[in-house]
Amino acid sequence: MDFLEANGVGLRYGLAGDGAKTLVLVHEMGGSLDSWDQVPPTLSVGRRVLRYDTRGAGQSEKVRGVLDLDTMVDDLAALLDALDINGPVALAGCAVGAAIAIHFAARFPDRAAALIVTSPATGLAGERRAAGLQRADTVERDGMRAVVEASLAASYPPVLRSDEARYRAFRARWLGNDPGSFAAINRMIANAEMDGDFGGIRCPTLVIAGTHDRLRPPEAVEQIARAIPGARYRVLETGHFMAVQTPQLVADAFVAFLAEVGN
Repeated sequence: MDFLEANGVGLRYGLAGDGAKTLVLVHEMGGSLDSWDQVPPTLSVGRRVLRYDTRGAGQSEKVRGVLDLDTMVDDLAALLDALDINGPVALAGCAVGAAIAIHFAARFPDRAAALIVTSPATGLAGERRAAGLQRADTVERDGMRAVVEASLAASYPPVLRSDEARYRAFRARWLGNDPGSFAAINRMIANAEMDGDFGGIRCPTLVIAGTHDRLRPPEAVEQIARAIPGARYRVLETGHFMAVQTPQLVADAFVAFLAEVGN
């Protein structure tokens, strides 16, 4: 892993593999580039794989104040520029990472070769928005531990905790998030308006839902797939944090899709 400054923020990143093509992995809210650790290295066969801690997450520079998706996308574009990755890249994102990937592909269609989004968190509506904003306030005031039980009950339910060591490690890492940054990212998604992005996606797209995802259930994820021109839709036996919970399933789905679309 290494660090650099791009778009005025310090970012941690990792670049592995070899090849002319690049796959960028964007983690979930509360996650980090470590969220992809268990995904088998088949992803880096014949391609470079770039993963990074988004602004406010992991070991990247923390956030205070208001954050928006444009800033997150500008961070990614600047990171690619700093690493001299100039051609179109494939993008894969989980939850909030999926929102970043979608917004990047909509804003920079010439830089997006393919798009994979899992449990995309593209905004909150109605009562969920009010609850999301309240959670942000609670975290900012009382810390991550104040919401850990309720958050992981929905995103990492008991049915997916058969690997107890993996779950405990994830929970401990999740608790280590910076509360102010987590709250800012939470508010960013609660206030996001992404309906205008979906129709602007021009690259091959795969949208994946998890059967055990209580935050972004399959019926909600399918609506996003239908809004993206030509998008393919799959449901896997997994949850919200599928790269952590079922890494082999994720790797198999990613590799198959990228091979099919020539990426």
